[in-house]
This record gives sequence, C-alpha cells and structure tokens, in this order.
Amino acid sequence: MKQEAKSATGAPTTLWDRTRQLASQEILKTALRLFTEQGYDETTIAQIAREAGVSQRTLFRYFGTKEDLLGGGQDRFGQVLMDTIGEQPADAGVWRALRAGVAAVLALHDSREQALERFRLLHNTASLRAGWLEKRLRFQENLLPLIETRMDAATDKEGAKARAVIATAFACLDAASMTWVANDGKGEIMDLYDECLAAVRG
Repeated sequence: MKQEAKSATGAPTTLWDRTRQLASQEILKTALRLFTEQGYDETTIAQIAREAGVSQRTLFRYFGTKEDLLGGGQDRFGQVLMDTIGEQPADAGVWRALRAGVAAVLALHDSREQALERFRLLHNTASLRAGWLEKRLRFQENLLPLIETRMDAATDKEGAKARAVIATAFACLDAASMTWVANDGKGEIMDLYDECLAAVRG
C-alpha cells in the first residue's frame, strides 16, 4: 500500500498543504529579493504580491505583516526558542540550554544565503532593528521562568542573574550575526556565537 506523505512533524500532508507551502515559499523568495534589491522600507506589499503573482489579500492570508515576509515572523522564532529550551534535559545548564535554543532558531532559515540576506536586512534597516529590539525584550521576559528553573534560586531571588544570562546570550547572537554579515557569510554563526560567549564569560 502506498504510504501517505507526511510533513516534517510526522503529520500527513495533503496536496493543499503542499500547494500552500510552495506558494508561501515563492512569496518569501520574491519579498527577500525585492528587499535586497531596493530596500525593505522602499518595497511595498502591493509590489511583492504583483511580482509573486498573487493578490494582496492572498498574501495576507499567508503572512500577517510585512515583517513576517522576512521569514515567517519573529514571533515564530521566539516560540521555537522557548520550546527548544524547555525540551532540554533537566540537568542541562543554562548556557547549554540557551545554545540549543539559538541553534534551533538559526536552523529555521531555508538556506545559508537566505539567512545571510535576512541578517543583513535586519542589521542595516533602522525600522527592522527597532522592531527586533522590542520583540527581543519580550522574548527575554518570556524566557525568564525557563532559565530561573535551571539556576540556584537561593542566590538569585530577584531574578537578576537569570536576566543577565539571557541578555548575554542575545547580545552574543547579535554580535555573531553582525560579524557574520560583515564578513559576507564567512564561517559559521554558531562558531562565532561560541567565541563571543567565551569572550564574555572569560
């Protein structure tokens, strides 16, 4: 008997699912190309929809905001980060758990080239940087309970140390991705992240 196709999560996929996935990938590819060619702020939703061959209404069914067109939305990255950290073994230290979360988020990019363009846009577009900072602060607060459970509560009653650890991990990711972009994608982001973290921790 022919087996039913399954998604990466093991759930059955239908022709409709695959069609939607292909359509969203084409829209993302078109958006990233236009953002790279003419700038994020200068590119309109109408232009992206027209060049992707869909209506604006259809585009918004796939992506709720213009920012989501950078790769599925930063909220998705935050959820993957939390889920991955929460799934780490109980005996995993905070740095190991955070590293696993960072690696899982980076793995969401479809390709190395796509990741490079997205980071380049993020670091070189003021409006995107501002939005990322706002979301990052929210992500850090959401992560606080997960990190606190992996630390000595007796020595961190106010949660200051846990906040410092989380902020350090995000700062190292920023430093690593900025360096990676400046070097035009040379090397691996996770290697740079490890180097940044090692420098901070002494």
